[in-house]
Formats: sequence, C-alpha cells, structure tokens
Amino acid sequence: MLGKSWYNIKNKSVIWNRSKFLGRMYYMKQIGILGFGVVGSGVAEVLKINANGIANRCGESIRVKSILDIRDFSGHPLSKLFTKNFNDIVNDHDIAVVVEAMGGSHPAYDFTKAALQAGKSVVTSNKEVVAKLGQELTAIAKKNGVHYLFEASVGGGIPVIRPIGTCLAANEIRSVTGIVNGTTNYILTEMFEMGRNFEEALADAMDKGYAEKNPSADVDGIDACRKICILSDIIFGYNVSPEEVKPEGIRSIRERDVQAAEKAGYSIKLLARAEKCPDGGLYILVCPFFVNHDNMLAGIRGVFNGILVDGNATDEVLFYGKGAGKMPTASAMVADVINIVNGRAFTYSWTRPPISVVKNNAERSSAFYLSVEGEQREAFFAAMGGKDKIFYDHMLDFISDIMPEKEADKIMAAFPGVTI
Repeated sequence: MLGKSWYNIKNKSVIWNRSKFLGRMYYMKQIGILGFGVVGSGVAEVLKINANGIANRCGESIRVKSILDIRDFSGHPLSKLFTKNFNDIVNDHDIAVVVEAMGGSHPAYDFTKAALQAGKSVVTSNKEVVAKLGQELTAIAKKNGVHYLFEASVGGGIPVIRPIGTCLAANEIRSVTGIVNGTTNYILTEMFEMGRNFEEALADAMDKGYAEKNPSADVDGIDACRKICILSDIIFGYNVSPEEVKPEGIRSIRERDVQAAEKAGYSIKLLARAEKCPDGGLYILVCPFFVNHDNMLAGIRGVFNGILVDGNATDEVLFYGKGAGKMPTASAMVADVINIVNGRAFTYSWTRPPISVVKNNAERSSAFYLSVEGEQREAFFAAMGGKDKIFYDHMLDFISDIMPEKEADKIMAAFPGVTI
C-alpha cells in the first residue's frame, strides 16, 4: 500500500481494513446528495447502517462526500459534508454518482441535467421531473456515457421499474394497473373500515403524516398520474406526458358510494392504468374504480401500494409493498447507486412520437357505477343496461352494462331530468 492506508486512483479510493473485511481490498465510490430532507437523510442512513453489506455485495464501499442543502446543519454529525453551492458537487471529480432528493421541478431538473453533462450518473425519486422530462434526461445520460436511474419514483421501496425492464423483458405487456398513491389508499381504507367520510379520513391521514398540508397532488390524482406516465414510458417505449392525461381524484366519493360498493361486493380504489390497444395506442386512466373482491388489488390496505402487470407470457404479476416513506424510498435509491457501481445499471430510453399515442378515453368500453335521482331514474336505469339495483330509495344506485364512455354520455344527455 506504499505506506499509506488509502490513496486516490482515477476517482476511486483504495481501502484496506483487515478487521472488517478480513484483508480484502475495497475501492471507495463517493457520492453527492442533493437535498437532505426525509429522503436524502434516509439515503445517508441506509448507507451507514448497511455499509458492510453494501461493500461486500458490490465490491466497493460507498461514501457520502458532499451534501447540498441551503439549511443550517452545523450541529449534525455530518456537518462537515454540507455545502450550499451546487458547483462544489458538480465540479468534484471524486464524486461519480449524484443522488437527487430535492423534489419539485426546479432546481432539481437543472442540477440533474448539469450533473449528467458533467459525466456523473444521477439517481432520483423525483416523479415530477421523471414524468415530465425523463425522456430528455435519459438521452443526455446516454450521450455522456452515464446513467439516470429512478426506481424510487414509482412504488417507493417496491422493486418494479427494473424488474419490468429485465425480468419481464420476454413479455409483451398488455396493461399495467396500480394503486400507486399510499395517501389515497389510506383514506379509502379508513372510509371502508372505520366508516369515516372523506374529510374525516383526510384529517386522520394528515395527523399521521401520510398527507401533506396541501394534499391536492395526492387526492386529486396528480401524483398517481405522474407515476403511471413513468410506467407507460418504460413499458411501451413512448413518451407519455402528464398533460395528456386527465386524472380524477377521490374528493367526490361519498359514504353512500362506499356502502354501495360494499353491498355489491367491491372495494373502491384509486387506480392508475395504462393499457395497450391493437392499433398501438394507449388508454391511460387515473380515477376511482369499483374493484371486485376477487381482484388482487382489492385487498391492498392502508398506505401500501400494489402494481399489477399483465404480460402475454406471465399473465398477471403483482408487485406489492410500502410505496413511500423515508427508508423504503432510500432503499430503492441506494439500490440504484449499487447497480451503477456494480456496472449492472439498466439503461432506460423511450421516444417522443410525432403525434400522441394517448387515445381518448371516451372510446374505451367500461361499466359505470351511477347514483341518480329524479322521476326518470327507472327509464335511465333501463337505458344504461342496469342489472341490479344496489340501493333504491330517494336515489337509485346501480352498475351499468359495458359500453363506450361516449355512448354512456349520450344516454345521460337524453335524460335531462336525471341528476347524477
């Protein structure tokens, strides 16, 4: 070792630790972290508590060299690693991988782009940036011979993006359907199991830290929309922008709807779904669904996520686990770092088609749950091909026959005396 315990060799540090590694020589890969909130601090914690196992598995010790955050961390154990200047990270030749844990579009996008252009791989959980700008950033990464990985952007700690790209690579994927937002799934679980209304369940989610002070991204389906766009990108190979999808959230779900679902043998879940059509187009939906109790997604409770992938060889494959939280998300991000260090990173890319591949959902056939009132409700029930009347009091609740949404809209327009 030339009389030294370590020395730099081309962006790596050689480590010799006889007590921990029984005489094995380890290189050290150094990383930078952008943002030291819940996720960023989780990454540092996972690297610390699992340091020996990570080094054994990937043949290199991984160390945090710099952390970017504008807040004061003078009393923190890692205080010497903090910087308020992004250039300290992007211009540091010892840093090979940047972990982006800032959230939001800017400056996260700008810093990610700069890091990739500087020849550094980037790992992120930022679904907003990946959904909107992932196609551009993966292309920049490829051009510069590095990686842009985002396993944690969908499903938190659930391995789903890499398995879809590798383990299911022999399949033609027909559809992907997921409960991909833990906040809304918790709210709906509380409405079903505890008899709470939406407002009460949301307040409880906020008290427990499952919902933000401004819960719009969750309860209005925006978060789920971003995640299904990412899954569509990697599965079907075409860029799907969140602006092409019209998400519907769960604010309108009433106690009566929950009771109707239970009586008919269903759960209500906010599902994000992408399905491929024979002509190559895609139907993308984010909205509440009645889910039959026999469906694998029906039993997913609380803040857990579940993603159901339907392949032509495997049929349905379910990915299940904690979809958010400090340690699950950090686990996925550190796994991406390890895959980069190991040289096993899977390269993602998708194209931006000249015209949108997202089809109008009005053409898609489905059954509809309807709750109506008015003198014409019996005639409306018959026109919609209703089979069973779930509730029949001052209102009539039923599930329609399967039909294109545009046909359902025409029937609804023909009954102006019916209130839905």
